[in-house]
Amino acid sequence: MNIRIKFRKTGALRFISHLDVMRYFQKVMRRAEIDICFSEGYSPHMIMSFASPLGLGLTSEGEYLDIRIRQAIPSKEALLRMNSVMAEGMEALSFRRLPDNSKNAMSIVAAADYEVRFRENCVLPEGWENVLSDFLEQPEIRIQKETKKGLQEVDIRPWIYTCSVSDGVIFLQLSAGSVHNLKPELFMKAFASWAGYQISSHMLLIHRAELYANQGSDQKPELISLEELGEDIE
Repeated sequence: MNIRIKFRKTGALRFISHLDVMRYFQKVMRRAEIDICFSEGYSPHMIMSFASPLGLGLTSEGEYLDIRIRQAIPSKEALLRMNSVMAEGMEALSFRRLPDNSKNAMSIVAAADYEVRFRENCVLPEGWENVLSDFLEQPEIRIQKETKKGLQEVDIRPWIYTCSVSDGVIFLQLSAGSVHNLKPELFMKAFASWAGYQISSHMLLIHRAELYANQGSDQKPELISLEELGEDIE
């Protein structure tokens, strides 16, 4: 049975690497006695995959882990077991069954929601919100981006789905996944360069709110959260 787990990563645990998160959940599965399946061969390992590695220092309430289990367990019971053995800063939010023919989360991620805040001692010039609106009015936003083929000039404007500001917080929905992946840090770097602002990564507090799959087409995307693709086990 295929299972998708949604979890939150906050507090001091935002500073542990993706590899450490993988090891962490292996221990959680053992301690919570989740009947997870193992691969075959000389070196069997737990069958699990993560949707999209979270950058070091970022917090999130929209992280996903896919696993395969041998026997069904009610979602509420699974969450109680897992959260009883998890450290502060990590919390399982949902435990949902996926269709048998479902693709793993990593292969279907298409977009992500982010909240970008500035640290208390970092203040932009007055009226920066209007400057951000002007920045987004451009038909093209071309930047130098590191790719598998090296440094290339790309237009990131099509990868910015939505952007709004409320009480000094920037809310972004950006393209994500293996095809076009735009990180909020790169978006802010492009904005700073265009506006002539000094914005470094240490000035930002970035929170990932959700991850989405595209149930439509590239021309007419229909985004749905990865959580909604599964259903609770009663």
